[in-house]
Amino acid sequence: MIDLQCRMARAALGLGVRDLAKLADVSPDTIARLERGEKLKDETVLNIATALENAGVIFVAENGEGAGVRLRKK
Repeated sequence: MIDLQCRMARAALGLGVRDLAKLADVSPDTIARLERGEKLKDETVLNIATALENAGVIFVAENGEGAGVRLRKK
């Protein structure tokens, strides 16, 4: 579900694919592949998720209503 959460997180933060790629130190194509649901190395997914968390996103686990994201209080 990280593909959908990544798109939601980018939208919430107002980040483009290139912006997130720079934060996560990956290529823009890697972000696009993740968001298309392609399989990436676990380490790569972790780097992207960590970059989003450092930018202010909290990942919300599946709780019967579906996984999601929210923004951390400033």
